[in-house]
Formats: sequence, C-alpha cells, structure tokens
Amino acid sequence: MSAFDRELSPRKKQILKAVVEAHIAAGEPVGSRFLVQSNLLSCSSATIRNEMAELEEMGYLEQPHTSAGRIPSELGYRFYVDSLLQHYAMTSKEIDQINSLLKVKMGEIDKILKVASKVASNITNYTGIAIKPRQSLVKVLKYEIVGIDERQFAIVMILSTGAIKTKKVKLQLGIDDMTLGRLSAALNSYLTGLCANEITLSSVMSLERAMGDDSLLVNATVKAIYEVIGETDGGELHYSGLNHLLQYPEYSDVNKFGEIINTFEEKNEILDLVSGGYDNDINVLIGSESSVNVMKDSAIVFKQIKKDGKTIGAIGVVGPRRMDYARVLATLNELSENISDLIEDKRLLTENGGETSAGRD
Repeated sequence: MSAFDRELSPRKKQILKAVVEAHIAAGEPVGSRFLVQSNLLSCSSATIRNEMAELEEMGYLEQPHTSAGRIPSELGYRFYVDSLLQHYAMTSKEIDQINSLLKVKMGEIDKILKVASKVASNITNYTGIAIKPRQSLVKVLKYEIVGIDERQFAIVMILSTGAIKTKKVKLQLGIDDMTLGRLSAALNSYLTGLCANEITLSSVMSLERAMGDDSLLVNATVKAIYEVIGETDGGELHYSGLNHLLQYPEYSDVNKFGEIINTFEEKNEILDLVSGGYDNDINVLIGSESSVNVMKDSAIVFKQIKKDGKTIGAIGVVGPRRMDYARVLATLNELSENISDLIEDKRLLTENGGETSAGRD
C-alpha cells in the first residue's frame, strides 16, 4: 500500500477519480453540482463539496481563480495514473488500424517506429513520437556492397540498433563487381562487431592488405562507415500530429506553442529525456516530472521497444496533463506488441530492397 492510499478514504478516491475523468473529457473545472447531476456518486452535494475542499487542501485538486469548480493538480493526476486508472478496452476499429498499418513490409526499425507514431497520434488525438535513443556504442553487424555504376557503390550496413543504413561512395577510377565482392568480404572479416572507436589503424591495415592492389578503396570506405556510425550516435526523433494539440486550450498561447514546436525540432531535450535511463517498461511523466521545460503543462508517455533485452527505440504520446491516460497506455501497449512481432521477423534484418536509407530519414 502506498503513502497515497493511506491518506485517501475510498470516498475521496471515488470523488478524485470522477473529477479527473470529467476534466479529461470536457477540459472545464468540475463542481459538486455536476458530479451529483451525473449520478457518478451516491452522496449529497454538500458532502461532495466538503470532500473536494479537503482534496484541495491535501494538494490533489486546484481551484482556478475564475471558477468555483476544481481541476486535478499534478499530484492528483499522478495518484490517478498510479492507483485509480482502469483498463481501456480498445475498439475493434482501433486494433484493425494498428494491425493494418504495422503489417506493411518494412526493412528498418526507424520506419516501423515512424509509422507507429502516426498510428498513436491518429488513435489518441495527441502528438505521437518515435525515438531512437542516443547510442554510444553503435556497431555494424554486417556489410553488403552494392554497385551503382562503374564509379559508384553503396555500403549497406546492418547496425546493432536494428537499423539498416546505406552510404554511397564515389570513386575517381572505375571498379568491377569482382573487386566489390572482395571488398564486401574484407569488411565482414575485419570490421564486423566493431564500433567507431574500435576501428583502429591495425584494422584498416588489415583491410588494405586484403584488398592488395585495390587498397586505395579502403580510405573512402572507412570514412563512409565512420560517417554513418557518427550519425546514429546522436539519436533520432520523429513526431506526428503536432497540429492535434491546437484543439486543446492548454496550447492556445501562440508563443508557448511555438516553444513546443522548437523543442520538437531541436529534439535534444526529448532525446535526453527518453535516453535518460528510465527502467520502467512504460513511463508516464506529468508536468514538472519531465525535464523538458516547455512541457510543464503537458504529459509525456513513452514505451520502450527492446530486442534481446536492449532498448532499441521508443514510441510515445505528448498531450495535455488531462490526457486520456487509459486510452494512451492501451494504444502504446498494443503498438509495442505489434512492433515486437515485426522485430522478431527476420525480414527486419535481411530484406532491405528499396527500404534502406542514406543517413538520416
């Protein structure tokens, strides 16, 4: 039993739950008369008023100065999420939307997460986010060389993050398919399983010896590999449905909304937040619980996506503090199950076809 549970009587919990859910639905302060008329509670208006006053004194409710009604405080929302939230049963239409969009044949975790953020936004009516966390030790698990023309080839790299990246290399002289095959074999012999700081001079010299008369290819190839690994180190953030936030009064201030847009564009604060070592499978950060300054009137919910016990990404939702938490959590859980199924599919790591990307999306 938490400290919260010892403080609140069953009736106070019932009233707090009713206030939170009424405020989530309408966005307006909630008064005792509304709760009586809605038949949500079996006690009198006077009793409800007294209980709401006590909840306000305890810090669970707040009273805007322009209204006699009350709204949940940050503490009230936290208690609701931790102790009062009921399971949301997704509709068949919502589940079909998730299943149909995530069955698209895709070759990269990046693209799967981007699609998932759009689905999350469409279902919840908030902003969906997809995150590739910062990675300090990205490794290339497999190399493949694809000829483009006699003076260009592409290096296809399968990374330890689950992503597939492609980098073009341009040459001054022509190159044939046999040489490209030798280069592919050499890269897989000497550079697989290495992160950037493990590709040493000794590794490069081994490549040059393996390539013999074609050793001039090595410098351009290694430079391209470094560029790709460096790109992935910074993490990636994709978002969808930012315009959904405009329908909520909390985002009616043009300047504040502009700050939120800038935060998404610059991405670093959100990447730092999600890459910050949260141990929970799913995380709900309400208001000031988030380290992102412009999100003090918002909530951020994100769920980690793991492969072999390692976090390779996250999907989430950003919305007002009064978001429909039950629906958001159900949506992210359903999406993550679909993503996990796709990750286990070997196509994710072996079929790149037209699905690979050059650098960042």
